[in-house]
Amino acid sequence: MNDQLNPKAQKLIRELLNPWKLKFYFWTKLPSLLFWRVKLRLLDMNHSKVTIPFTKRTQNPFRSVYFAAQAGAAEFSTGVLAVAAIEGRGKVSMLVTGMRSEFYKKADGQITFSCHDGKDVYDCVTAAIKSGEGQKITLLSEGKLDSGECVSKFWIEWSFKVK
Repeated sequence: MNDQLNPKAQKLIRELLNPWKLKFYFWTKLPSLLFWRVKLRLLDMNHSKVTIPFTKRTQNPFRSVYFAAQAGAAEFSTGVLAVAAIEGRGKVSMLVTGMRSEFYKKADGQITFSCHDGKDVYDCVTAAIKSGEGQKITLLSEGKLDSGECVSKFWIEWSFKVK
């Protein structure tokens, strides 16, 4: 699917994978992710992987990663796929319209959030552009410790509409 991407989307992906450009992006658009030291580890049109460390900045009083920090990283893992799907395709607005989460284990280490719904996002944005009507999609982001244990899952509902 990356071959089908327009040059602007390909350029955006390359830029977001550059650590310095990602920091600037966070500084201008998502400062909480900069504060929490979130990192983008993988991005293509099908997948994204985002890590959030276990540090004083992300910790709650119970010595685990605060749920809001997890939610921020999970949202970014889905949202970055949406941003790439929109890039260079005209004016399309995107908005989180719902979220559901489940927590399975104490998050006491670095968490990697993965989303594998990139093709579905691209198709949803395409449907919004073709129909001119708003479209919604729910994306799953799974958070796992380095050991592979799942600590949380977030279902983020995104809405896309042509401006």
